[in-house]
Amino acid sequence: MLIDARIEGVCGHGTQPCPELPARDQLGHKGTFGTVVVIGGCVVLPRVMLGGPVIAARAALRTGCGLAQLALPEPLVIGALAALESATAHALPVDSHGSLAPSGCAEVLDPILEQCDAVVVGPALGGGDAIDQIVVRLLSHATCPLIIDADALNALARTSDFPRDIRGGEVILTPHPGEYERLARALALDPLLGGDESRRRAAADVLAQRVGCVVVLKGARTIVSDGVHHWSAHAGTPALATGGSGDALAGVIASVVAQFHRPPCAMSLFDCARLGVAIHGLAARAWSSRVGDAGLLACELCEEIPAVLTALRVG
Repeated sequence: MLIDARIEGVCGHGTQPCPELPARDQLGHKGTFGTVVVIGGCVVLPRVMLGGPVIAARAALRTGCGLAQLALPEPLVIGALAALESATAHALPVDSHGSLAPSGCAEVLDPILEQCDAVVVGPALGGGDAIDQIVVRLLSHATCPLIIDADALNALARTSDFPRDIRGGEVILTPHPGEYERLARALALDPLLGGDESRRRAAADVLAQRVGCVVVLKGARTIVSDGVHHWSAHAGTPALATGGSGDALAGVIASVVAQFHRPPCAMSLFDCARLGVAIHGLAARAWSSRVGDAGLLACELCEEIPAVLTALRVG
């Protein structure tokens, strides 16, 4: 096998292997493999950010979902489709300053959310009151799983007692240590992580329990917790310490959720997150085995994913 597909994990009382990647339906079509929607991008001058949502959508497609849709500020739509022609895009209305208009965004997003299988919200989304309103409304209205990343996590950290806004939807939070600390302070939890892995596991467990979600606490050994079980990935390399790798991880996890969380596989959200983290780390390991531990671009990481999927299924 070209790629070492073994992943070590720690869960509860001992070692638990990474979930198996289900077989690809040989008679499937694009609808079979689910739709991922990525909500992100910012045009509030002087900041113009587009890379994050495009990377997340690219990673989702490379991980095998049938469709990826981008929901972006209207001025970014043409550029996004030029960067990722395999996606489709929805234009979100903005005001004269480039800020998203919450009520107009709701009109665009509500019908989309009824027809998709997983949503990533946050890559390069920016900040401000409008963003906070949009993110909180998604928590209370989305019926499909939400992967909350990047600027959407910061929006939650600015929202008092945000867990009460979750109305039956399923949520995965994907904070890096700084984002974790902001969330912890908002919820009156211990914000201090340090470098000790057992402390990081406890921190992920506490946040997952408090919010009622799955937490993917990113780092050299990413921790996944559902509040009862936790697991740590030993894949990945220092090459992942680069801009865009977190956006790619959110897209990978969303793609796994879109394909395998629903029947017939009905994989738990916890297992979907673990499998996504494993795929992401193995893709980085494959690149580093040829090139080294620095210089990885997020688009290159995405290109490694299909071979990882093949190795996991064969292995």
